[in-house]
Order: sequence, then C-alpha cells, then structure tokens
Amino acid sequence: MDSQVYEPVIGLEIHAQLLTKSKLFCGCSTQYGNPPNTLTCPVCLGHPGSLPVLNKKAVEMGIKLALSTHSNIHLRSTFARKNYFYPDLPKGYQITQYHSPLASEGYLEIEKSRSSKSIGIERINLEEDSGKSIHEGMRDSSHKTCLDFNRSGVPLLEIVGKPEISSPEEAVEFLQLFRLTLQYLKICDGNMEEGSLRCDANLSIRKKDTGQLGTKTELKNLNSFRFLQKALEYETSRQIKQIEKKNPVVQETRFWDDKQNRSVPMRSKEEAHDYRYFPEPDLPPLVINEEWVHQIEDSLPETPQQKRHRFCKEYQLPLYDAKVLTSSSRLADYYEQLAEATHNPKQASNWIMREVLQHLKENNIDIDQFRLSPQDLSELILLVEKNKVSIRAAKEKIFPEMIRSQKKASTIMEEKDLSQISDETQLRELIHKVIEKNPKPLQQYLNGKTQVVGFFVGQVMKETKGTANPQLVNQILKKVLDSYKNNS
Repeated sequence: MDSQVYEPVIGLEIHAQLLTKSKLFCGCSTQYGNPPNTLTCPVCLGHPGSLPVLNKKAVEMGIKLALSTHSNIHLRSTFARKNYFYPDLPKGYQITQYHSPLASEGYLEIEKSRSSKSIGIERINLEEDSGKSIHEGMRDSSHKTCLDFNRSGVPLLEIVGKPEISSPEEAVEFLQLFRLTLQYLKICDGNMEEGSLRCDANLSIRKKDTGQLGTKTELKNLNSFRFLQKALEYETSRQIKQIEKKNPVVQETRFWDDKQNRSVPMRSKEEAHDYRYFPEPDLPPLVINEEWVHQIEDSLPETPQQKRHRFCKEYQLPLYDAKVLTSSSRLADYYEQLAEATHNPKQASNWIMREVLQHLKENNIDIDQFRLSPQDLSELILLVEKNKVSIRAAKEKIFPEMIRSQKKASTIMEEKDLSQISDETQLRELIHKVIEKNPKPLQQYLNGKTQVVGFFVGQVMKETKGTANPQLVNQILKKVLDSYKNNS
C-alpha cells in the first residue's frame, strides 16, 4: 500500500440500540435474550390497522446524545418510511427520519498526546430496528432461515458521521469514544457482540494532493473494534491496488468475512432514491419544547472528554492515565473515591492501572465485581506510604490475600508478620551479620567493585523475608561498607 501517495477517506454510520424498557412505537418489552417472537404485537409486526405511538423516553435519549456531541437540535423533526424488502422487515418499510432529523452538524473530538481532531457528525436520526434473520444448516441440504421479530421496533439512534476520518486507527478511536459517550449517558450498553451497537463504514481512496473523493464502498458486519480496523485496512489496500491497475472501484456494499480476513461483495450500494422515502402518514411531526431541552441539558453527566480534562487538571495526571481511568464511568468513580481516601491521586492511579486492572483482566471481570472497596485498598496504599509495609510485600502478599479473604490490610500484615523493618539499629545489626557471612563480596567491594552493593541489599531482604525498608537498607549499607573501607 503506497501510503505516501494515497489516503483513505472514511465515514462511519453507527446504530445504537437505546436502553428504553419498551419499543419505539409500541409497549412491547425490549428485553434481550427472550425466546423468539415472544415480544411482539400488531404494531411492531406491522399488522393492517395498527398505529404507532412515539416513545418519549427514546426522544429524551436522542436529545442527550445530541447535546453531548455539540449537535444542533431541531425543535421540529419528521418521520419517514424507508422502503425495502427483507424477510425480517415485516412492514416492508422502516420508520426512520430522513429529510428532517432530530439533530445535525455535531462533532466528537478525539485526543492524542499532543493534538486533537474534531470529526463531524452529519445527522442523528431516531428509527426503529428490524427483526433478525437466523440462518441454519448453511453447509448442507437442511438450510433454512428463521425469523425472530423480538428486535423489530426496538428504538435506535442512527448516527451518520462525516467522511473526515483519515485512517483505520482514527476510525477505531472515534468509535471507541462514541461508544463510551453512549455508556456515560446510560442510553446504550454498547455491546457490539449482542448487536446493541452496530457500525458500517464508508471508505474511498484519493491522492493526497487532491480534495476530490473517490468511489466509495460500504463495509458491513463490523461487530468489533478489531474487525473494524482489519476491514478498513484490507479495503484500503484493495482499492489502491484497483486504482494502480487502472481498474474502476465499484460502488457497492461489501461484507467483512472475518474467517477469511477479506471483504466480499454483497450488492450494489443503494442510493436514497432506491428507498423511496416519503413522509410517515401515521405520525405527526415531532415538536420539542425548548424548555424540555434545557431540563435535559441540566441533568447531563460529564462526558468522557470532560472527565479526562478534569482528571488531568484536578489530579495532575498525564493524558494516558486519564484515558485509562475514564475508560468506564464506574472505573472513574472508583478512582475518584480512592484518590480522595489516600490523598494521593498519582498513587491511586498507579495501583488501579497496574494491580487492579491486571486482576480484572486475569479474572475477566469489571470493576463492579472487584472485591475490594476504594476504602479497603486505600488502607493498603497508606501502609506503604507510612513505611509500615514494603511495596513488594503489599503487592505480592497482602493485595492478593485481601481479595481472597476479604480481610483488612493491617490484619493480614500482622497475621503474616509483614511489618516493614525501619528501625536503624536493628537494620545495622542485620547488615553486619550479612557482611560477615560474605567476606568474598566484601573484599570485592573494597577492591572497587561497587556493584556488589546490590548483592548485599538482596541478602538483607532475603534475611528479613522482604520486610526490611529497602531505601533505609541502602543508606545504612553504604555507610557500613564505607566504614570497612576506612578501616582496611
């Protein structure tokens, strides 16, 4: 791939399933995982004579996202019928917004260590989801397709991004931030495997010295961040090869085959006129009260970006630390409680980013399932800061035992006799004993081989089972060794 000559131009289309209790136009439950076709009614199945009624909570969630992405909220918007014929679309059309969306012209800003970039959002639409086709026996003669309409009518937000993304890595970063924003707002759980957050990507190639866009393709089946990056990398390379061979890039929809690691053609890319949009006759225009918008704005939580900036400023954290600690709102809350309890924001950050996150990863759990409260962990951190226990003993012995037994740090320290030795007289006696047991290294030191200091420190730590204060051991050891040198 000649990245010096060509660059990809990428735009994402994101569908976020909203966390409402009922569907967009009827009272059926949106609960996930129920037996097929048990959460349906004449409205979401499109029976003749049934009439849709708009879910106010879904509108509120859409306004929350619009406010959090700096979008212009349209106080008057309309619904339309998007006509297409799939087996899992019972009405033969989808109720969505097109000519007059809920919001438009927003952006999200992705941050790097020394710069940031705003990526535009063209529009935010409210729409209903389709059902689900389940294919069975694909490789034998028993092949059949079953239809589950439980998902039909579930409220979605369709977010159409502008083609302002310049690399697969940027696309992943943008989607990750978007997902995190939805989760902070508590309007979508962001579960890509279950399909509650879905992403399609439009990609075209152009020469770097021109503003002219090339022919775009749309990529489907991008249900993980890894698939998104791999699909965009593949499609970028494929289109550049086509251009260099003087072959045309065909405007089409392509399916990402994660087993073969390649995109394959699905169908020609539809244009707006293919869907024959026309106003939904059974729904009046959606008119939003400006006062209601202000009430929603006042109730908004911090966005991930706002929290990152505050952590950097208030706790003096590097941007990298702040990004990790705000990777979920619950982890950010845990950090703030720990920072307050220890009065040491940097140490709180260090313990979470190393020991806590390592434990969560090894056990495949979230911070909600972590067995130590911020107050319990703060006691251990403070024991280290007060030199009552060594950092090594704290991390290797006390921390795991606290998780296992749910005992306090001070209790484990006493039971396992892990109190750090910081008494200078006691340490000096131990150091003399260690030196007397090791005359050869002592002679090496006297001959100028200062590296053996580390050997003596290790022996003292071994003698005390890791409970000696290492900083104090170093200080006293150098004085004792120098006294031997002066007396030799």
